[in-house]
Amino acid sequence: MPSTRDIRRRIKSVKNTAQITKAMQMVAASKMRRAQQAALDGRPYAELMNKVLAEVSAGAGEFSHPLIQEGSGEKRALIVISSDKGLCGGLNSNLLREAGKAPKDSTVFISAGRKASQFLARTKRDLAAEFSYKDAPEFSEARAISKMAQDMFLKGEVSGVDVLFTNFISTLVQKPEIKTFLPIGKIKGIEAGVEGKSSEKELEAGSAEFLFEPNPQDVFSNLLPHYLNFQMYQYLLESKASEHSARMVAMKSATDNAQQLIKDLTLEFNKLRQSMITNELLEITSAAMALG
Repeated sequence: MPSTRDIRRRIKSVKNTAQITKAMQMVAASKMRRAQQAALDGRPYAELMNKVLAEVSAGAGEFSHPLIQEGSGEKRALIVISSDKGLCGGLNSNLLREAGKAPKDSTVFISAGRKASQFLARTKRDLAAEFSYKDAPEFSEARAISKMAQDMFLKGEVSGVDVLFTNFISTLVQKPEIKTFLPIGKIKGIEAGVEGKSSEKELEAGSAEFLFEPNPQDVFSNLLPHYLNFQMYQYLLESKASEHSARMVAMKSATDNAQQLIKDLTLEFNKLRQSMITNELLEITSAAMALG
């Protein structure tokens, strides 16, 4: 049976842990708001880009582009976007579980984030490149990842490229998803938001007529790389918003559990102290009766 000193030490230790998790919760909440806003702000531009691309592709007629055609490689590339740090609940484990389902022999991996790199190295998978991105992702970081994927595809090293990332649905819901990055198929718009929607819709060209200079084919050729770069940038924003949301929820849960544990230990301490006082009173009473 633990002594009152042992219980006091445990209470002090749990209180210190609760202070740390509370501080981490506040930091994650601050970062979460900025990351969520960045992800939500990028969605209208991504939607507009999709609509513009749909209009241009309709005006280009039967025009073909290497980024639209199926690749000639024997393997597919998978870009895995994870976080650099842990303490964010099951976010990374759910994501890496999906990455583990990809066949080893026919998949080339590209990692973005330290957790993905460690997992791919530990499971001895074919890791072609490792990338890192900041707490506030920059467009240049997304462009570097996108450019490597496009180069591998255009050189015929892979037949296609997929992206595995955690899509931000709401503060409490983050879902790992795989999107086809290359070849570019039917242009789709992503509907997702804090209300919990997450779906795709086909985008068709409108009835209005547009004039393109110098011609739709050249506009389409120059627009495709930027379209892919921004898609990758949006994936990074979604992943970062998911990471900070999951960490805030995990730290709040840890703080609540610590507070409950402190209550339980305090109750146990009081019961033990009351038992000791009762035993001492019984000993005093028994001694008085024996002397009397």
